[in-house]
Amino acid sequence: MYIVKVKGIAKIPDYVQLRDDKFTLLAYFRVDRPDKSLEKLGLADKQDYIMEMVKDLPFGEIKKLEI
Repeated sequence: MYIVKVKGIAKIPDYVQLRDDKFTLLAYFRVDRPDKSLEKLGLADKQDYIMEMVKDLPFGEIKKLEI
């Protein structure tokens, strides 16, 4: 699974994308509201780990998640 942080412009907030190994979009959620999206994917228990990676991830950089 891969993670990408997307910079918002003006009134559009920052978003996070989670993608599978074929780079298919699995989840797209606001940085400040990950709860429902991660819960739908069954990753609610990994939310702290994922959001810690998001905090340190530069915008536009793709990073592999090992979960």
